[in-house]
Amino acid sequence: MCGRYASTRSTADLATLFDAVDVTGGDTDIGFNMAPTQRIPVVRMSRSAEGRVVSAARWGLVPPWAKDPAVGVRMINARAETVTTSRAYRAPFARRRCLVPADGWYEWQKLPGGKQPYYTTGVDEAPLVFAGLWETWGGDSDRLMTCTILTVNAVGGLRDVHERMPLVLPVDSYRDWLEDPDAAEHLLRQPGEELLSRLRFHPVDRAVGNVRNDSPKLIEPVEVAGGATVPSQDTLF
Repeated sequence: MCGRYASTRSTADLATLFDAVDVTGGDTDIGFNMAPTQRIPVVRMSRSAEGRVVSAARWGLVPPWAKDPAVGVRMINARAETVTTSRAYRAPFARRRCLVPADGWYEWQKLPGGKQPYYTTGVDEAPLVFAGLWETWGGDSDRLMTCTILTVNAVGGLRDVHERMPLVLPVDSYRDWLEDPDAAEHLLRQPGEELLSRLRFHPVDRAVGNVRNDSPKLIEPVEVAGGATVPSQDTLF
């Protein structure tokens, strides 16, 4: 799963990067330790804006039929293998897909001495982009926009850290994901070598496990204590 990630670009910068209009009004969270229920920036299509917009969406999708928005805590991720058939995700997959820009993401490896977090990011400064879905819940007075991040089976050396990973979209597929349902369905697959060549990962401090911690130190490499075997970057492929 993907339960924490880093996203430090401003919404104004994201609007420029994705040729979108910033409609967040500054009401988003950014930082090195993004967690479920935070208001995260997403890029989506908007009829009223006649194009792409950067919106704020609470992380954890809440279906329109849910009685309580608290259900979103259990829906921060959607399995790419089942989004076209799932009651909660098939409608947003058909009509409300979004991009979730990120600097990188965290996963935890289970070790005898506890869980060790790893940070996966790109080899250059370009943002990673997760495939996402968005939805609205409530009426005019309590209207809430929410989202989820799609996941797939982990690949290469990343499997030694965690069995799942976010569905990271290739750079040339953003338009297809946002605008073409048929092309989007073809993107619901394991990442290829072109994508893997853009990734690197390393162990980081366990302080990232506390949502109150948020600083650039969270993404810095650390030594793994206790002589544990560290997954090799060379096995990423």
